[in-house]
Amino acid sequence: MKRHFLLAVLFLFFGITASAQKKFSVYGVGFYNQENLFDTCHDVGKNDYEYLPTGANGWNGLKYTNKLRNMARVLSEMGSDMGNNLHCAIIGLAEVENANALTDLVAQEPLKKIGYEFAHIEGPDRRGVDCAMLYDPAQFKLDTLMLHPYVQELEADSGYRTRGFLEVKGSIAGEPVTAIVCHWPSRFSGSFYRESAGRQVRVIKDSILRAEPERKIFVMGDMNDDPMNRSMSEELGAKPDLKKVKDGEMFNPWWNILKSGTGTLKYNGSWNLFDQIVMTPNLLDREGKRNYEKLTYLKCQIFNREYLFQTEGQYKGNPKRTTAGGVWLNGFSDHLPVVVYLVKEQK
Repeated sequence: MKRHFLLAVLFLFFGITASAQKKFSVYGVGFYNQENLFDTCHDVGKNDYEYLPTGANGWNGLKYTNKLRNMARVLSEMGSDMGNNLHCAIIGLAEVENANALTDLVAQEPLKKIGYEFAHIEGPDRRGVDCAMLYDPAQFKLDTLMLHPYVQELEADSGYRTRGFLEVKGSIAGEPVTAIVCHWPSRFSGSFYRESAGRQVRVIKDSILRAEPERKIFVMGDMNDDPMNRSMSEELGAKPDLKKVKDGEMFNPWWNILKSGTGTLKYNGSWNLFDQIVMTPNLLDREGKRNYEKLTYLKCQIFNREYLFQTEGQYKGNPKRTTAGGVWLNGFSDHLPVVVYLVKEQK
């Protein structure tokens, strides 16, 4: 359900002065890496053997059920920091095995209560992990979806297969919106592969805008790179200064958050911020007019809850994983979720 907030919400974030009590709607757009949301059955042609009951992780019904319950808890709470009854209109997902896992996920009570549905196309990843998107039909009207394959630019690696780029078109608040959900090549690959992903996604984004200049585009996902890395800052063209973002570029609000010392995953005790949602300039109030007659970016956040973190041991303070070192922790993910908020005046 769409949630409405009085102008007082905007006083809190922008100190807006008004002579009348205008009303605004706030919408959440999220992303969350599910960290190996596998079902317990083998998918033919996929290397999913460690996530079977007989596999290295002993992935049985109990563990799968708990994983679904844990992820549903987080997903249902994302966006609620702007209001107890608020939830995200759309949430991009990475590391989901298949439509069966997604069907089981949205059947969990917190997500079923909201009415979330999912958009998904089976991809070519060798392990079988895909990108997907949850959406609340009361807030996001789905039009079309397609999967753009990751194209290997190096002839020597022509057999390389990884996740594609899931393009989901629809509308929020009556305005055309597209989400491009990504899971770029891992850091075990060289930076070239992620830079190639940035170039390819930029081509997709530019092609959409040439056909529909008014369409508002989010590129979201686990980029396996930080905001200032070349794949994001140069190849995709995602920049940190809202007022200086040029047409043809994108705005990346996470750059300064990482600089402030926090992120979405930890490696050797240091934060990275691989999980990002960046947006086209037509979502920005670059001139500071604050009229919000159209859907406009308001703020962003790393979604934080105490239960998402390890509370003891060597990895205290790290996101609490499902499994680590072969030990089942009954946790959530090695990544934290992210959310951006949009605002639009009610007419």
